Amino acid sequence: MELIADVLMVAGSFGAAFYCHILSLRLKRFTTLETGMGGAIAVLSAQVDDMTRALDKAQGAANGSASSLEALTLRGEAVAKRLELLVASLHDLPDPDRAPAASPRPDPVEHSMVEADRRLRFVRRRGQRETLEAAE
Repeated sequence: MELIADVLMVAGSFGAAFYCHILSLRLKRFTTLETGMGGAIAVLSAQVDDMTRALDKAQGAANGSASSLEALTLRGEAVAKRLELLVASLHDLPDPDRAPAASPRPDPVEHSMVEADRRLRFVRRRGQRETLEAAE
């Protein structure tokens, strides 16, 4: 009886050894970096890193655009207030339909002095900014 138990025990241990050998071969093929899952995991990891960098770059561009837009909005509001003030001051001007009373002609000498006192006025405008950057 002991002999039969020993034979069954040896057969079971050989079967377990064969099964472990097959599993180790499959695991080696599974984890190889060139063709197996290890390669796929390495590729996916590289893609995640690239996407993280692209996302950070896009967030930086969006933050820059948001701050630029906020500054332009504030500037537009200030210009709108000035325009409202100018339109309100137009109500104080006399109507152009009513002709003013005949005024005496100005003296040509005084008129030339008034023209000489006037100075030319130059208006400088900023060019459009080309600082926006597209996300990849």
